[in-house]
Amino acid sequence: MFVKLNDRVNLNLARITRTKIDHVEDGIRVRFYECQDQVAKSQRFEDVESAEKWLSKLLKKLK
Repeated sequence: MFVKLNDRVNLNLARITRTKIDHVEDGIRVRFYECQDQVAKSQRFEDVESAEKWLSKLLKKLK
């Protein structure tokens, strides 16, 4: 199933093997991986709780 992350990226969630909430230089981002390769990342978040909330809302679209 494809989910639109932003204006330029549509993500095939069927191929995603793991996600990671990561602290980077400009804030907190959710990263999406296929096996060992990072294939996409989300927009910047201010805290981990808002990133988790966004990710759970995104994954609820699958149901």
